Amino acid sequence: MIEEVPTAVLSAEQCHLGEGPSYDLTSDTAWWFDIREGKLFEAHLGSRSIRVHALGRMASALGRVDAERQLIAAEDGLYIRTLADGAMTLFLPLEADNPDTRSNDCRVHQSGTFWIGTMGRKAEPGAGAIYALHGGKISTLFPGITIPNSICFSPDGATGYFADTARAVLYSVRLDPATGLPRGEAELLLRHTGTGGLDGSVCDADGQIWNACWGGSRIDVYSPRGERLRSLRVPARQASCPAFVGPDLSRLLVTSAWQDMDGAARAADPQAGCTFLLEASARGRAEPDVKLT
Repeated sequence: MIEEVPTAVLSAEQCHLGEGPSYDLTSDTAWWFDIREGKLFEAHLGSRSIRVHALGRMASALGRVDAERQLIAAEDGLYIRTLADGAMTLFLPLEADNPDTRSNDCRVHQSGTFWIGTMGRKAEPGAGAIYALHGGKISTLFPGITIPNSICFSPDGATGYFADTARAVLYSVRLDPATGLPRGEAELLLRHTGTGGLDGSVCDADGQIWNACWGGSRIDVYSPRGERLRSLRVPARQASCPAFVGPDLSRLLVTSAWQDMDGAARAADPQAGCTFLLEASARGRAEPDVKLT
């Protein structure tokens, strides 16, 4: 049974590939990307004012460094972006010598370690990987991934999750809570079946995993054991990633996309690419700041 919860359109601009939402509780500001168009969206939720920033490159996710700076994962590396003027400065290159890949799903661990997923621009099998920025250096965690998604972490920081959408598998891995780095091998948590696929995820205060079902017009909520607990309707078929927003973090911002849709498919899905706010009654968690060193 898919729940129908009160839902509003936060942004009617239809993203080619909306992705990477995050929320800064201190400023009541949500951020997300249109990867394919090289855009960064900035939305102040209280006023509903939205700005769109042209980045000049594909980018997919960010972490807050402090009140003045962000760390952005882009197609050729990690960039520090200054909020005051939007200036982008390369912090570290990542797959910069491989023009066939780009960044995808990313998230900040409670320790400040930043997990970054990469993938082939045409989703070439095994062309991507998941990396970690820790202590000012990038290391490879999981190579040979086709479409990295669902990167998120349990509330105690002791478990990490990630998916390879192409394999329809969500994995869990034991982590060192102090570093956000793996303590063992990744293990199968669930295998997705039925309509759609595993896309972006976020983990709430109870350890539940909120996953955007790409192609399924919904958000699925899973227990830490991989049991599906809830499904919430999203008014666009290709929901891509959720983020907890609002002063009590109970609402869900969900990005979507019209990527790979022809004219008939877009006509049948008129809100494809819009960004939504769902009254989800979630027990969300604030995103931690990323540590550069």
